[in-house]
Amino acid sequence: MNRKNAKGEVSMAQIEEGAEILLDFEKLQKVTRSGKPVIPVAVQDVESKEILLIAYVNEAALEYTLEHGTAAFWSTSRNELWVKGAISGDKLQLVDVLINCEQNSLVYLVRLLGKGSCHTKGADGKPRFGCYYRRIRNGKLEFIS
Repeated sequence: MNRKNAKGEVSMAQIEEGAEILLDFEKLQKVTRSGKPVIPVAVQDVESKEILLIAYVNEAALEYTLEHGTAAFWSTSRNELWVKGAISGDKLQLVDVLINCEQNSLVYLVRLLGKGSCHTKGADGKPRFGCYYRRIRNGKLEFIS
């Protein structure tokens, strides 16, 4: 399972829509190289219990989330506060924040205020409900219907 395809390159379309497994095993190294203090947060739909996405928060993102009741994160790729839905309108209303025993990760329980929480869109052009829309089957990715 290599991040690059057979030609040694990879596009976002291949990553987000392809059937080839191109996992980013270097993600945490990239996060730590940024030098920004963050912790992971799993975002879970309060009703369906579906995991919508995994992101990172710093103190500013957590404070924004608690103050505004809307899920916010620290974008590790853009190095900026990311308020989910600020552009798309697909906000995540905060219901609760859970913290693990070692106080090094969180779970945001949310209610989706919009059509989807993923930045990708399905074949119908609509935002996907969550980011976990594929599974591994026989060494390839398969869309979950």
